[in-house]
Amino acid sequence: MTKLSVNINKVATLRNARGGNVPDVVKVALDCERFGADGITVHPRPDERHIRKSDVFNLKAVLRTEFNIEGYPSVDFIDLVLKVKPQQVTLVPDSPDQITSNSGWDTKKNLEFLSEIINQFNEAGIRTSIFISTDLEMIEFAAKTGTDRIELYTEPYATNYPKNKEEAVKPFVEAAQTARRLGLGINAGHDLSLDNLNFFYKNIPWLDEVSIGHALISDALYLGLEQTIKEYKKCLNE
Repeated sequence: MTKLSVNINKVATLRNARGGNVPDVVKVALDCERFGADGITVHPRPDERHIRKSDVFNLKAVLRTEFNIEGYPSVDFIDLVLKVKPQQVTLVPDSPDQITSNSGWDTKKNLEFLSEIINQFNEAGIRTSIFISTDLEMIEFAAKTGTDRIELYTEPYATNYPKNKEEAVKPFVEAAQTARRLGLGINAGHDLSLDNLNFFYKNIPWLDEVSIGHALISDALYLGLEQTIKEYKKCLNE
């Protein structure tokens, strides 16, 4: 079964816009679990413009499902992950000032860099995932790093889905087949939504996990958080 991990960055963005603790990031995360989410994802950035380091520690203390921490593997980020020891860490190639992740790793160029970091996390018992495009060579080199999984960067799929969904998903199916052959687990995320998630899942039913934040939190404004999570879970079971 493909798991749904809810990215709660946008909840933290809303909180930080006003100050104080409304909405309560920890309460929302626990509600997501209660409503059926299989995990919680956060992406703490150096400027703490949404998720703060304190949020990461507070969440680790109470979450009952899988905790996934995303981020660029700076010294500070590595230190945070090793202290918190989430079930999974997802490495993204973001610069500190990026609004959101918008590309996958060049795993060939960064093979040694990624391998050393992944080894640290593996020794600490933390599952690793590399954020990556559908470039088959990049997936081949990802496998050489020792990572447990890759996370397919799905914005190109979401962008092209309304034009031709079969063509949009084709490179992702090929990438997922390559990853599977190499023994890698497969996650996916970025711009997946209620409109396009089920088709993606049906074409790659061996997906381990999808991480969804922006669209899910936006849908919750209309449907409510509980119903929204149910609808996303339904996309992964039909």
